[in-house]
Amino acid sequence: MSGIFDEGKMMQVLGGCLPEGETLSAAVHGVTLQVNKKKSSIFDVYIGVTERYLLVAECEERRYLNEVYRVPDLRKTVADDIGVCFPLAQIQSCVIKNALMGAVNCSLTMQDGSFLKLQLPKRGGLGGGMPHHKEYREIILARLSRLSSTQT
Repeated sequence: MSGIFDEGKMMQVLGGCLPEGETLSAAVHGVTLQVNKKKSSIFDVYIGVTERYLLVAECEERRYLNEVYRVPDLRKTVADDIGVCFPLAQIQSCVIKNALMGAVNCSLTMQDGSFLKLQLPKRGGLGGGMPHHKEYREIILARLSRLSSTQT
């Protein structure tokens, strides 16, 4: 699991999701808590923002629930459920609340009715693999806070 707390890997994964002409402003490791309001969805994800987009990509591709017996993981991923790249202009509402141990939960409802609840931890893992986590987290929260104050 420590491999997911690597800023270089995070930038590489999110770089593959960037729309043409966009540049990442900030990115952090986070967790999805819920997708489409009825489905708990706890996955480690990388969360990034550009000038016009929010990106959410799973940290690791899941292939098997059990490597020994090769049991396939047939659960949908976040990308399968609602996608990876979200135009900020398409976010209808954003509710930000404090969670345990300094984490912040962000509940996002898109104009098409899809829903995503993310958690941004206070720290970016142990071992210094994400040296910009605190700075980037603040940038992402500021961008999402502006959405929540301008949307109804």
